[in-house]
Amino acid sequence: MYGDPATIRKILTESGDTWAIVGLSSNQRRAAYGVADVLQRYGKRIVPVHPKAETVHGERGYPSLEAIPFDVDVVDVFVNSDLAGAVADEAVARGAKAVWYQLGVIDEAAYERTRAAGLEMVMDRCPAIEIPRLG
Repeated sequence: MYGDPATIRKILTESGDTWAIVGLSSNQRRAAYGVADVLQRYGKRIVPVHPKAETVHGERGYPSLEAIPFDVDVVDVFVNSDLAGAVADEAVARGAKAVWYQLGVIDEAAYERTRAAGLEMVMDRCPAIEIPRLG
């Protein structure tokens, strides 16, 4: 339901190339760091979103989604499921086209709200695993 191949393909190929990655810091041991690297190699512009607002992979970071001064296409969420719903709501308010919850991040109520607002959404999947599968 929340990770169907058609939606995954649509987000990765049609939703735009600016990805705000919520939870991305300069900590190289965190999954977000590696995923951001893969997305960059596939031509995506990554935007780190973390309270520390660190520069990661050469891209300036911001402390929140609302602090980003340009449009964001996809919001990739690396926070725990308890916090993820608020991030999805912020993505809707910002006018993003899609929300992507990473492996282990699930909030079915947020999924329903986000889809009802017209955004594409995937949960419990990793774009760094999915993007190479597109061929």
